[in-house]
Amino acid sequence: MGQLVAVAVITVLAVISPGADFAMTVRNSYLYGRTAGVLAAVGIALGVLVHVTYTMLGVGLLVSRSPALFTAMKLIGAAYLVCIGYKTFVTRARVDVDLSDGEGLSKAGALRTGFLTNALNPKTMLFVLSTYTQVVSADTPVPQQIGYGLFMSFAHLVWFALTALLFSRQGLRDRLLRRQTVLNKAIGAVLVGLGVVLALTPSAA
Repeated sequence: MGQLVAVAVITVLAVISPGADFAMTVRNSYLYGRTAGVLAAVGIALGVLVHVTYTMLGVGLLVSRSPALFTAMKLIGAAYLVCIGYKTFVTRARVDVDLSDGEGLSKAGALRTGFLTNALNPKTMLFVLSTYTQVVSADTPVPQQIGYGLFMSFAHLVWFALTALLFSRQGLRDRLLRRQTVLNKAIGAVLVGLGVVLALTPSAA
């Protein structure tokens, strides 16, 4: 019971802390609508499972103890955030409020942005790795370890799906889109800033 409470508390705090996943969900939701936002949330949840899988296999411990591997993963994730952030910041095309014509970000593209945001996110990697090393021991049954990972993924899905539902509401979305030039620059700057900070932060591995 104690392990479950610890996982729940750590997961909730990690999920609600602002980061690239939140910025990406907001970006997809207000620019491309509810479906794109929710699919980004699904991708974010799937990205968590990537970290859970290799941590359970022991690769996560290897990465955390190898500065070169950790740095490489960190720089790849930072480059992805900077790239997406820059494209968002400099975009000049204005998105129409009406999505009935089916134009915009494809479903696969929306899912991919969410997935890559967390699959390449060292913050998520460290969250999963630290949680497992703190609450999971050699005696913890594998099904229970899998359950922890599924809970982490599900918590991300719920939180970011709710975020997508909020920012894709028609009234709010209309208001945001009328200010999309400023918002694009703000969200783009946040993503670029997160990427730069991530790249320059000394590795703790």
